[in-house]
Amino acid sequence: MSDGQQQDLFGLFAPQPGVHRVPPTPRHHPQPAADTGIVVAPPALGVSAPAPVTDDVVFQRSWRARHYRLTLRRDGVAVATIPSRGTEREAMRFVEQHREWLERARARQRHRPRGAEVWTLGTHVLWRGELTEIRPATPAGPVEWGEAPRPAVCLAADVFRVARLDGDLRPTLEAHFARRAKIELPARTWELAAETNMAVQQVTVRNQRSRWGSCSTAGTVSLNWRLVQTPDFVRDYIIYHELMHLAEMNHSARFWARVEAVCPGWRDAEHWLKRNGSLLGL
Repeated sequence: MSDGQQQDLFGLFAPQPGVHRVPPTPRHHPQPAADTGIVVAPPALGVSAPAPVTDDVVFQRSWRARHYRLTLRRDGVAVATIPSRGTEREAMRFVEQHREWLERARARQRHRPRGAEVWTLGTHVLWRGELTEIRPATPAGPVEWGEAPRPAVCLAADVFRVARLDGDLRPTLEAHFARRAKIELPARTWELAAETNMAVQQVTVRNQRSRWGSCSTAGTVSLNWRLVQTPDFVRDYIIYHELMHLAEMNHSARFWARVEAVCPGWRDAEHWLKRNGSLLGL
């Protein structure tokens, strides 16, 4: 792995690209096998029959992929990834081998709660881990004589200024959330890095659409700004997860043992993400 190459956290459950991969459980904490959101497996061997034609799956080649992979995007389209040395024939066979998984994933996606596409006054959005109503607010601070106060909305105790109270408030509010994330998430990461004695070199906050975070071999931790919309224990779990990659750049049993040692409640965080992540539009 070259310097700077990233270790992704895990695909976000369901929608593009990703279906959230539920991590394996350390051996000293046995659990029933979970139905993972993304299937990764080597191609079938020793089968000479023609591969079936699939008209509901998009096939794409990735020169970086080492295994065949099947994912379900947000729009319901299944994507089969073909590794550099793979063939479409084997990819079609791989899809048919995992057809039952794909149907279960589509059924889960149909029943997964979705957040509103357009945010207006009265819309409930996830904020600090709670579904919170967007309400009009009177902004604090002095107002010049003869000048109308600038409109603002509140989510619980937090007040955000907006250009106007009608129309779609989502772009403005998400911009506010991202700005807060760029302050709060690095500060918390440095704090937890000191607590766990992990040598972080840099923390970045990004608009990631397929994962909660990533970590590079150069010591850079990248986090999704939407973590400010999650509960604190979920935010901390994602940060701990990435910090432990600085010691184990994989998802081995040793890695999960490290996560368990610093974040015993990680399973609860995984459960929250699986139930609520779709409300964040990911």
